[in-house]
Amino acid sequence: MADQSFLGWPFFEERHRQLASDLAVWAKLNIVNIDHHDIDEACRQLVSKLAEGNWLSYSAPAADNDNLKLFDVRSLCLIREMLAYYSGLADFSFAMQGLGSAPITLYGSPDIKNSYLPAVRKGEKIAAFALTEPQAGSDVAAISTTAVATGKDYLLNGVKTWISNGGIADYYVVFARTGDAPGARGLSAFVVDADTAGIEVEERIEVIAPHPLATLKFSDCTVAGENMLGQPGEGFKIAMATLDIFRTTVGAAALGFARRALDETVRHTSTRQLFGGALSELQLTQASLGEMALSIDASALLVYRAAWTRDCIADRITREAAMAKLHATESAQHVIDQAVQLFGGRGVRSGEKVEELYREIRALRIYEGASEVQRLIIAKQVLNQSTS
Repeated sequence: MADQSFLGWPFFEERHRQLASDLAVWAKLNIVNIDHHDIDEACRQLVSKLAEGNWLSYSAPAADNDNLKLFDVRSLCLIREMLAYYSGLADFSFAMQGLGSAPITLYGSPDIKNSYLPAVRKGEKIAAFALTEPQAGSDVAAISTTAVATGKDYLLNGVKTWISNGGIADYYVVFARTGDAPGARGLSAFVVDADTAGIEVEERIEVIAPHPLATLKFSDCTVAGENMLGQPGEGFKIAMATLDIFRTTVGAAALGFARRALDETVRHTSTRQLFGGALSELQLTQASLGEMALSIDASALLVYRAAWTRDCIADRITREAAMAKLHATESAQHVIDQAVQLFGGRGVRSGEKVEELYREIRALRIYEGASEVQRLIIAKQVLNQSTS
């Protein structure tokens, strides 16, 4: 069982501690035995399970008059950390319900909210966030997909790629260029049902840790004007506000992976006999375990500082979120690599938990802002502070 002493930190309230306790019991009973051979079906089952457990109420909260305060980022992080500890695919399923519905929660009209959010919470609609393009990943301002006004509607044309839940989603939040303004200022966001004419799943993308990913092609896809989120030209703001919330939770997922790797390693080294004693008795092993524990606690401090800051102090946490994601994902990669090393040959054998974690962690250093981009974001924030 993962160390939970961090729940005593002042970042948390009693409700967070109770959530973590309840989720730990629920996760062991509901997600560890899901068959992953059919990834699409596994994701559907996991979304249904998460809905039954009422966990999706955190990723798609009910609307009120202050939507920016709706998301409790500490709760989101605790849930992602716990789910990731037990199942990377369960974490993915939870996260995507949030990422694909947060733009609606934050900027949708009352009608759009009522049409989509209750179904997301109940697991009846699978959500997706369609931002990335073949030539516009980290550089969101380079998006070339267009949405041309035709009366009250818009015609979407373009390609989106690396779209999580692509091919199984019931709807996509699509970012496209609507105006003549250059760069980020010309982008808008739309909710587009997956069965809309003109949407084609051009390719299903296979990756080292299987998840439903796809390239989508939009060809004269008609979207009603009322399906625009916010105002024309607010797409970049909507995307960044969403990522500002969920970027911290990526760090929390990495933290869950790292905690599981440490626990697996402690169990293995305590029982593996080498040179007349347990592997854990060797000083080199103890040094590795010490480094792993240090990295995990440092990541936890950064993740939950960012989450607490977003919940209690500021609506935007660009610096804190970037630091949390960068450190947690990079250090988790190192922690898991050390785990694989200490497992020896078993560590690279298919079916071992540390081998699974090794594949799961790699993408987190890329998606929702690659590590290199996070470093630039942090540096920009530091420079801006020094001149203000």
